[in-house]
Amino acid sequence: MLLLTALLGWWRNIWAIRACATCMNQFWDSLRPATGGAKETTAPILAYLDDDAEASPQWLAVLAAAYAANDKLAVAGGKVTLLWPEGVTPPPWLSEGLATGLGAYDLGEEMVLIEQPNLTPRGLNYSLRRTFLEQVGGFDVNLGRVGKNLLSNEELYMTELALQGGWQVAYLPEALAAHNVSLERTKADWFLRRSWWQGISECYREQVAGRAGLGQLQRGGDRLVRGLYKSLKYFGDPALRFDNFAYAYGQVGYLSAVVQSWFGKAKWQK
Repeated sequence: MLLLTALLGWWRNIWAIRACATCMNQFWDSLRPATGGAKETTAPILAYLDDDAEASPQWLAVLAAAYAANDKLAVAGGKVTLLWPEGVTPPPWLSEGLATGLGAYDLGEEMVLIEQPNLTPRGLNYSLRRTFLEQVGGFDVNLGRVGKNLLSNEELYMTELALQGGWQVAYLPEALAAHNVSLERTKADWFLRRSWWQGISECYREQVAGRAGLGQLQRGGDRLVRGLYKSLKYFGDPALRFDNFAYAYGQVGYLSAVVQSWFGKAKWQK
């Protein structure tokens, strides 16, 4: 991930940009790149763009204007479209819902203030206010991808904290970025792995939110059954069938993480 730290200059509304390459090896082994990058600068606004994403010319200016106009804005991100490899088209089993796992993010053509954490901006096109980040103690290093694991939910958790703290979170469609889809992510097994790790991520997020316990078994079991049922119900529709099967598979990951957590620190925790 490339961290673009926007150094805000209020005079004449000028923003100076400094790029910090934060995906260095030492961060992969010990820190989330976003966490390490935030420590490399004192900038009041932090803007994140994946190294395989392409920002539109107005991307940073749109983010800058939003924060300048709203002191309560803690997190903001823009629309994300997908760029497929040459000669590759979206597979027939890829639903709109699963496409969000590739980074696709579109809430329309108007600015939206996010009220539901699951609609949070995507990490590949993301920004936040430093004062908010420091207020909540920084990113949780147990969430987010490190190495080959596909842990996620760090942006969702940040949005939960922002809303709980009286801050605002915004979707800014004009802060547009396009995400290059790698060949690996055009295969069904990648989506199954991602769903598995999504289940693990959800388990951990519930733990830090104080919602761990026996209720997790019931929630995970109910979702597993619901996913399998819908996979059979929509068997004739390749996209809906695979979407629901992947969802059910993710609940197996969730339940395995719940059980592991009862016997001490899980192997995916740092």
